[in-house]
This record gives sequence, C-alpha cells and structure tokens, in this order.
Amino acid sequence: MSRLLSVVTADLQTLFRQEVELAKAEVREEASRAGKAAGMLGGAGFAGYMVLLFLSLAAVFGLANVMDGGWAALIVAAVWGVVAAVLYRKGRMRMNTVSPKPEQTVATMKENAEWARHPTR
Repeated sequence: MSRLLSVVTADLQTLFRQEVELAKAEVREEASRAGKAAGMLGGAGFAGYMVLLFLSLAAVFGLANVMDGGWAALIVAAVWGVVAAVLYRKGRMRMNTVSPKPEQTVATMKENAEWARHPTR
C-alpha cells in the first residue's frame, strides 16, 4: 500500500510540474504576441510622426500657393489624423487577440483535479 501511495504521489508531482511548464510556455507565447503587437503600434506611431512632419510641411507649402496657409495646414492635419486613426485601430485589433490566461493549462488542471477527486472514473 505504501509503495502504491508513493508511486501515485510521484506521478502527481510529475504531472503538476508538467502543468507548470505548460503554463509557462503558454504565457511566453502570449507575451511574445503582445510584444510584437506593441512593436507594431510603436513603429506605426514613429512612422506616422516622421511622415506627418516632412510630408505635412511639403503639403502645406504646396497648398499655400493655392489658398490661405492656415486652411492648407488644417487640411493636411485632417488627412494625417485619418491615417493615425486607421493605424491605431489595426494595432488595437491585433492587441485584442492576445489572451493573458493560459487556456490549455486551466483546462488540464481542471481535469487533473477531477481525476484526483475520483480516480476510478
């Protein structure tokens, strides 16, 4: 009886260690996806800033030849505002796909707990 109990205890310890490793792997994968999404948002923001800076100046000076400089600047700012909104929306949609909860580990831990309560089923 004691040998059987020690085997079951060793198996449970191994099982729980494996579950912890699975949880760590899932969290690493989700963190990687979140990091990539955040990098895309940061890159979009920097690229948007640079484009806004140089092309906006060129567009304002170009439109100022046709209309008042204030109106030209307002039109250019509105165009880049739309571009920024589109980039933000795409980045936010990608960020929403990241799940911080290790789904597979939670499911297997529930199965393990059920088995521990009723090992003969």
